[in-house]
Amino acid sequence: MIGISSEEFDKLSREDQVLYLTENLRQLPEELIEPGIEILIGAGEPELAISLAKDSGRTDKAMEIALEEGDYLWAALIAKKAGLEEESMRLYREGLDYYVSEKMYGRAVSAGQALGLPSHQLERLFEAGVNHERRSMDLGRVGYALETIALSLENALIGRDDDLAEGLRRAMVEEREKTIRRAAEDRERS
Repeated sequence: MIGISSEEFDKLSREDQVLYLTENLRQLPEELIEPGIEILIGAGEPELAISLAKDSGRTDKAMEIALEEGDYLWAALIAKKAGLEEESMRLYREGLDYYVSEKMYGRAVSAGQALGLPSHQLERLFEAGVNHERRSMDLGRVGYALETIALSLENALIGRDDDLAEGLRRAMVEEREKTIRRAAEDRERS
């Protein structure tokens, strides 16, 4: 179906239009690019819409879509590749602020690196991310997962009497004892 006219394209169902756009993204006739971008956005395919816009020389449209998706990093990269250095840096700065406000610290660190922030500022962003993740972590589930892994390891060691197996068993017993002591200390403090 390569090279269909806009009239033929219009007769396709929305699903077939999206499929056609997806399969022919890099070789669409000029008259299908603008409607194709909008169709892809409407179909929940913003990444493809951005690629189509960018590859067809519609840099502003590509950046606009990326920003609507909250992807400042991609928008800044598009600007940079288009030779729009000042725009790229502005987008990285806006992205840094946005990502910090949304507690998206991994992306904030990436924006900070692109801006050339000093290492101590990047470390603070990284630490903020770790602390945020730690607060939102369900420790009960983590403990259960670790216990499940420990049981699996114990089962794998059954019947093995070599030095490695014995060392692993000792380390597991020591770690369990430490965990029990910490839990008891936490209960006493509470």
